[in-house]
Amino acid sequence: MPNSNALRTARQSAVLWSTMHDILRRAEPLTPPAPATPRGFGRLTLDVRQNLPPWKQAVFVGSSLILGLAISVAILAVAGIPPLTLVSELAGVLTAENLRGVLIQAAPLILVGLGASLAFRIGFWNLGIEGQMIFGGIFAAAISIYDIGPPATRLLLMGMAAALGGGLWVLLVVFLKLRFRVNEIIATLLLNYVAMYFLFHLLYGAWQDSKTAFPQSTPFRPFERLADIGYGVNSGLLIALAGVLAAGWLIHLSRIGFYTRFISANPKMAKVVGVPVQAATIWIIAISGACSGLAGFVNVASQEGRLTQSFANGYVFSGVLIAFLSRNDPIVVAIVGFLIAVLFITGQTLQVFYQIPFTMVQMIEAIIVIAVASSEFLIRHRIRWIR
Repeated sequence: MPNSNALRTARQSAVLWSTMHDILRRAEPLTPPAPATPRGFGRLTLDVRQNLPPWKQAVFVGSSLILGLAISVAILAVAGIPPLTLVSELAGVLTAENLRGVLIQAAPLILVGLGASLAFRIGFWNLGIEGQMIFGGIFAAAISIYDIGPPATRLLLMGMAAALGGGLWVLLVVFLKLRFRVNEIIATLLLNYVAMYFLFHLLYGAWQDSKTAFPQSTPFRPFERLADIGYGVNSGLLIALAGVLAAGWLIHLSRIGFYTRFISANPKMAKVVGVPVQAATIWIIAISGACSGLAGFVNVASQEGRLTQSFANGYVFSGVLIAFLSRNDPIVVAIVGFLIAVLFITGQTLQVFYQIPFTMVQMIEAIIVIAVASSEFLIRHRIRWIR
């Protein structure tokens, strides 16, 4: 009997556990109630745009540019320049006499814009434009100071040396990036100071003009100065326009320009499909530095007529601004470079007649750069409000 009672108890326990298991298996899982969304509120979502028509991109860039200009006009109004006066000053820049100054100023601006846009196309942030200009000017001045080559080919040698100097200086950054993985933004910015102090070392030392005792080199001889092409405009503008055509062919028609599209889109995939990523990148960056070096040559051989301390000051922001506004297109760089030259000449006029410091002109450039750079975010992303 005891055995029969134990067997009966075991069977009852098995039935009980089986029944509980069925109840738990069929029961709905316990989930906490969803929080109620308050009426009248929503949330912002950020989506990546797959494709945006060119005309919409132009609208975003144009709107951002107008916003930047509006902020700049407001700042100048606070500084004591009424908007109507600013408009009249801009119109006065386009007179025949002032237009010559705009065209002279446009030549180096177009070249530095080309240098920045070529590097940006492959994702290389070349912020060492001033350093490359300085070494371009140093290499060009060395041809004059040490009397290298016959007078008939002196200008050609100076231009080639300037391009070589700018290209070699930026290739130092490429070496640091490839060998030691140094960020190019940091390297190019810091090397600007190295180039500047090396220039000071020369102008306060071996290359100082002994006649004036000022920190500048001896004046270039007439055959070492860029010739006028009429209306007071020198041939530096022709060099800049030739650079625009060459860069346009390089980007839009050549094989290396075709490679840059792959590299900018996806460097790893470009390497997988057989694109020579490293070689193409080095060539484009070297050409970028050469353009900035030529800008230094144009400045010292036309406007300055000698090597000075400040011939490359302020061109970093200008080159970046031109590259952003032109969307890294070499052909559009020529138009944007001319407009920035108008801004430069207007800034000089405001400095003379309204005592506006040059730092305020640079601040206006920075505001426009930030405004245009923000449009890139809106072009690539879409912001939606979901209720």
